[in-house]
Amino acid sequence: MSQHLTAIYDTRVAEGILRPDPAQRAVLVRLEPIREALEAPVKKGLLSRFRKAEVAGPRGLYLWGGVGRGKSMLMDLFHAHVGIAEKRRVHFHAFMQEVQSALHEVRKTGVDDAIKPVAEQIARDIRLLCFDEMQITDIADAMIVGRLFQALFEAGVYVVTTSNRHPGELYKDGLNRQLFLPFIDLLQENLGVDQLEAMTDYRQDRLSGEQVYFHPADAAARSAIDRLWQGLTEGREEELLLEVKGREVHLPRYWAGMARASFWDLCGQPLGPADYLALVGAVKLLVLEGVPRLDATKFNEAKRFVTLIDALYEGHVRLICSAEDEPERLYLEGAGSFEFERTASRLREMQGADWGEG
Repeated sequence: MSQHLTAIYDTRVAEGILRPDPAQRAVLVRLEPIREALEAPVKKGLLSRFRKAEVAGPRGLYLWGGVGRGKSMLMDLFHAHVGIAEKRRVHFHAFMQEVQSALHEVRKTGVDDAIKPVAEQIARDIRLLCFDEMQITDIADAMIVGRLFQALFEAGVYVVTTSNRHPGELYKDGLNRQLFLPFIDLLQENLGVDQLEAMTDYRQDRLSGEQVYFHPADAAARSAIDRLWQGLTEGREEELLLEVKGREVHLPRYWAGMARASFWDLCGQPLGPADYLALVGAVKLLVLEGVPRLDATKFNEAKRFVTLIDALYEGHVRLICSAEDEPERLYLEGAGSFEFERTASRLREMQGADWGEG
């Protein structure tokens, strides 16, 4: 018999990999019956994968709570130790982009209902979907998630997801939100809803007392950032591609709400406020490397950098940054250099040990 999830957690605590946290451990108690249901033998039959299985209890878990509480870590531990092959862990935003692309292709065939075949294709291959950071910001997603997830649940798919918001707060103030409300009801009917009330922000704790702004952006800075990144991600990472109004925001290194990119990845491309807002929606910590000294010849890059920092600041995204110089000396001449003083001030403020909390 597989080792209980709480036993795995206790072992990691004993080995010093994790710090003991009763609230985290309680979440694993909720997840264990879901793992047992998934590992139970599946009845064979032509329709067995496309009808709702008759099982006791919820069809997954919606885990919500503040940034840095350990939600993604718990979901990853669960995902890694569910003994089935038909499972997938994916960032929710990336999953919805895949769904929108699949719907576009299916609609080319002239079918009346594109959602049904897309959901059936997902359910053929997957019995467990683990989503990092469920949130809805796009009206196109808001209009399809209800029917999509209804079909997935009816096909027997289990869902475990993390979010910073209670289900009732999803798509808050969104356009035509009344059409979205049935999806909230669907989530709460099918998934257990659990708030992770751990008191410690582990992400902030790991950065406590650490330098987070490095200049110059040399080998020593990169080595220090490598060490921080390793500690935050425990060596795990993937790519994340955000599509915004036909443009792409490429995050080459991403894990559990944390991203690492160069200045040129984010400010050397023709990106705008909508792109940076999408970035803020996807990450709660950004490592930005190699910010150069800017002048009039790099006005567009400077303008994008200002917009990026404003978005990060307003979104309370934690920033680790390497740059050629101190914030006040990054843009001394050129249009907007006077206004850049606010950006420099924000860069200073964001270096505070408790900045971004709450």
